[in-house]
Amino acid sequence: MANPKSRKRKKTIVLVLILLGVAALGAVAVFKHKEAAITVQEEKVIRRNLTELVVANGKIQPVLQVKISPEVSGEIIELPVKEGQMVKKGDLLVHIRPDNYVATRDSSYANYKYSIANSNTAAANLEKAEIDYKRNGELYKFKLISDSDFQTAKTAWDVARATLAGAVEQVGMAYAALQSSESDLSKTKIFSPLDGRVSKLNSQLGERVVGTAMMAGTEIMTVADLNEMEARVDIGEVDVVLIAVGQHARLEVDAFKDRKFNGVVTDIANSAKNNDTSTTAASSSTGTQDATKFQVKIRIKEKEVFLPGMSVTAEIETRSRTNVLTVPIQSVTQRVPKEPDSKSGSTNAARAHIKDAGMLAGTNELKTGKRANEASKPVDVVFVADGDHVRMVPVKRGIADDDYWEIEEGLKEGEEVVSGGSKAINRELEDGKKIVIGTNRVDSATAKN
Repeated sequence: MANPKSRKRKKTIVLVLILLGVAALGAVAVFKHKEAAITVQEEKVIRRNLTELVVANGKIQPVLQVKISPEVSGEIIELPVKEGQMVKKGDLLVHIRPDNYVATRDSSYANYKYSIANSNTAAANLEKAEIDYKRNGELYKFKLISDSDFQTAKTAWDVARATLAGAVEQVGMAYAALQSSESDLSKTKIFSPLDGRVSKLNSQLGERVVGTAMMAGTEIMTVADLNEMEARVDIGEVDVVLIAVGQHARLEVDAFKDRKFNGVVTDIANSAKNNDTSTTAASSSTGTQDATKFQVKIRIKEKEVFLPGMSVTAEIETRSRTNVLTVPIQSVTQRVPKEPDSKSGSTNAARAHIKDAGMLAGTNELKTGKRANEASKPVDVVFVADGDHVRMVPVKRGIADDDYWEIEEGLKEGEEVVSGGSKAINRELEDGKKIVIGTNRVDSATAKN
């Protein structure tokens, strides 16, 4: 039989343990009750009109400009223009010393005349050979000449015909050489192909230049029509798919502060810039790789004294939405979805929201490694005020402008979302966290439309 004192001691120990447990639960409850609130700002979900912009940098260039390079080589003996000078179509720009080309033309002309003389001689010889052949043919019928004499006459006639054919071909070749030499001579003078301005002059009087027949040739000058200008900007491969011909753009030119110009997209490059193999190899060898860029041309509508090479920033309007639900840009953040907690109703609610949005796989799918990996990916969320706590709500974003995101799924008009501060939204807030509204609360009545 157990000792009464021993039983009493056990009861006392059990009672003490129960009291300690109750005290611990009470302490936890007090700790939770005293949970520090996070100060945030709120803004209502309201409807707005949004216009998405793609921003890119580039240079101002003329729509039409021509780089002047000679087709023949030689010394510049006339250069009647200066950089910045206006020229008309047909004005003389450059004159290259023609002496060698005049001599070549004269030689070609003499050769042409000589080939004509040879052709005439060959024609006369053919006529004589044909007469001899016919006469010997009549004599051969009556056996008045031998077979060998007749064959000699026939051969002479055949040779005369071939000689005339060769002489005629020589005339053609000599004429082609004459035309080529005359063309080269004419190319010693270069005339302006358009009305415009000499925007760049690279060569000087007396300088020797190389024609385009020798590799790239010398770029003597550039003539441009400055009445029609365009912005040529570089856009990354992620954004270029949003660009289309005809889209409107706003342009800021560094030389014209506090002014914006209107433009329209006129051309989109079909291939990336600097994507040749040599550039790629050079980038790999240095351990760097440039971002893939595509050139987009934007015609400027306004007339202004733009100069080629001026820096420009373009804001291209790509997509627009009318009367859509919006939240501030900073309200949207990302979180990795958590597994539901049977003891936490708020976590279960957040889990249900995520399931409703189709952003997590089902229980059976999570059994596979692939589905588990998908479930662990961050999802876009906002924090909705629910009394003095927040609910983490997954959302589906649409387009955005400088200040607001379009929300396609997850929110209702009029709900209060946390809009600041950034530290709270991006790091501190979780589902069910206690909040207190700061003094910088944004009223939807004064929000920008």
